[in-house]
Amino acid sequence: MITTEQQQKLRGWFAGRLPDDLFEELTEVTVDREEITVIGRIPEPRLAEDASAGEREAAVQGRIEEFRERTREDRIAVAREAEHRFRRKVSWGVECGGQRALFTHVAAPVMTRLRQPERQVLDTLIAGGVARSRSDALAWCVRLVQRHTDDWLTELRDSLEHVQRVRAQGPDAESPQETAQDGE
Repeated sequence: MITTEQQQKLRGWFAGRLPDDLFEELTEVTVDREEITVIGRIPEPRLAEDASAGEREAAVQGRIEEFRERTREDRIAVAREAEHRFRRKVSWGVECGGQRALFTHVAAPVMTRLRQPERQVLDTLIAGGVARSRSDALAWCVRLVQRHTDDWLTELRDSLEHVQRVRAQGPDAESPQETAQDGE
């Protein structure tokens, strides 16, 4: 898990490294063990006020596709630099007109052992057409939990960060005196 300070430095690096005209605003930089996801807001297409919902949706999709193609080389250059620096893959996404689109991103395998009652839940989601596979069903469950427990997960992440700070101050941490004595 990465600390708030590390997260801020990572976001700051991207804010400083991205071309000024890439996004209207850098809205989100998230990171886990495998991947950094960078999401920015792009301008909505201009449409007549009386444009239908279907026309608006198609225009936003067209804008997202245009952005993806036009900025590919710039994003690849930044991603290569970041992957070397942070040792994680970089994925991209945009927000436009109330929609969020993620471009190619990492699908990391997660090993887990489930007992029959848990497998039955996944199989029920498959039978109901909610998911295509157990993997897809498990991802659906994770998204559902995430959506309904954001406050709890935020509090848990804050607590884990506190634990990391306390560990860093523990008896195994080097004190300035020990460091000076090691150099003698």
